[in-house]
This record gives sequence, C-alpha cells and structure tokens, in this order.
Amino acid sequence: MIAGKKLNIALHILFTIMAVCCLFPILLTLSISLSSNKSLVEFGYNIIPKEFSIEAYKFIFMDSTKILRAYGITIFNAVVGGTLSVLVIAHLAYPLSRADFKLRKPLTFFILFTMLFNGGSVATYMSITTIYHLQNNIWVMILPCMMNVWYVVVMRTFFKTGVPNAIIESGKLDGASELRILWQLVFPISLPGIATIALFQVLLYWNEWNLPLLYIVEPKLYNLQFLLQQMMQNIQMLNENPEFAQQAAAGMAEIPTEGARMALCFVAMGPILVTYPFFQKYFIQGLTVGSVKE
Repeated sequence: MIAGKKLNIALHILFTIMAVCCLFPILLTLSISLSSNKSLVEFGYNIIPKEFSIEAYKFIFMDSTKILRAYGITIFNAVVGGTLSVLVIAHLAYPLSRADFKLRKPLTFFILFTMLFNGGSVATYMSITTIYHLQNNIWVMILPCMMNVWYVVVMRTFFKTGVPNAIIESGKLDGASELRILWQLVFPISLPGIATIALFQVLLYWNEWNLPLLYIVEPKLYNLQFLLQQMMQNIQMLNENPEFAQQAAAGMAEIPTEGARMALCFVAMGPILVTYPFFQKYFIQGLTVGSVKE
C-alpha cells in the first residue's frame, strides 16, 4: 500500500515536470510577444516581460481585414474539411471492419497500396490544375486532404474492437439498413474514435500552408497560415533592406521583429489551444481504443 502511494507521488511529480516543460515554451512565446523590441535587444528573452508592449500585435493587425478574412477561410476549411473527412473516412472504414463484406480484402489492399506509392507532385499538380480546375478555388485546400489511409485503418480497428456485433445484429433483426445501422447505432457509440480523427484532421486543415502556396494566387483566398508566413517574410525583408534599416535607425520606423514572430505564433495557435480541452476526453479514449491490436 505504501509502495503504491510512493509510486503515485513519483508519477505526479514526473507528470508535473513534463507539464511545466510543455507550458514553458508557450509562456515564453507569450512573454516575448508582449515585450518591447528594445527590452528584447537589451535583456534577451525572459519569462516575465521586462518592458510590457503590445506593439507586435498592433503591427500584425495594422490591416485587420486581411487577418479576419484569413481567419474566416481557415475556420471554413477546418470545419467543412474536418466534417467531410470524418464522414468519408468513417464510411470507408465501417465496411472494412465487417467480416461479411465481400470486397473487404481487395479494397483494403487498394487503400494500403496508396500509403506506399503515389503519383508524385507533378502528376498531382497537373491533375488539380488541368483536370479538376481547382486553382484559385477554396476547395483546393479541402479536397486533397480529405482522405487519410492511416485514419481509415485506425477507424476500422476502432469499429472492430469498440462496437459489439450484437448491436449490429439487433439492428438487422429490426430491419434497419446498413446505412441506418451506421448512423443510428454505430456512430453514437464511436464518438471517441470520431473525435480523435476529427481533431487530427482539423489540425491538418488549420496548419495547411503548402496548398495555398501551390494553387492560390488571389490574396482574398489566403488562409491564416499562408498569410502569416508571408507576413514573416515581409518582416525579414524589411529588416534586411538597407534603406529601411537607415530609416529605422533614424527613428522613422521600427519593426518589432522578434515580438512580431512570436505574436504570429499566438495568433495562429490561439483557437486550437481554446478548443482542444473540449476534445481531450474523447481524444485520449479514442487513442487508447484505436491502438488495440487486431
């Protein structure tokens, strides 16, 4: 009994240290974003700002219309893309989890084959631009990321291990179709697995910047990550410009370089930090159940 208590205390201490190690970079990033450029040059990075300043956030939101529009595009991509991804992945994983599905083996081989081989970047680019004509279209940031074979495998395992066959058989005895069984019987008890896949896909859509780089030219369709990347490049360019550097030295302009970079990080990850706790319960349970070996 005493050994068990000592083990629990040791585990609590260990996990507390790990939590502090995870929180420290976030707090340091917040502190840097709220520090003046002068104090960062003079004192370096500190967990508590030496000189409080919101100039970095003022600089980022000088043109708030672009930021808000990019937020809207990113939220649309994350919500719509995440929802469609979960539906497609779940509807493909469910029949693969059923032993009585005749095409289970060839379909499983087909989707697993795509994990090893793909058409390559050139073929993908040509298909999206010349066949599907999705260039400068908001759907180009949604459709290419909608399917993930690994998540299909995870959901298939979850359906096989987390959904009792008796529930499916009872639905069949009552005359329910396969689609009705999936929606009214399987989905309600599969929330942990669905929430896990949804969280991963939402994070994928939220952090996506490569697709806009390749296929988006119109600024009004920039998502948040791509816009913030452009802003960071502009900050670096302005600071490397000799003429602008002379103006800054004369007091005519000053770019909060380090503070702006850290502020951009917080602007990008803020909503995710707020929404993650709502998924945490299902996320942990889904990872545990979905990891059971077949």
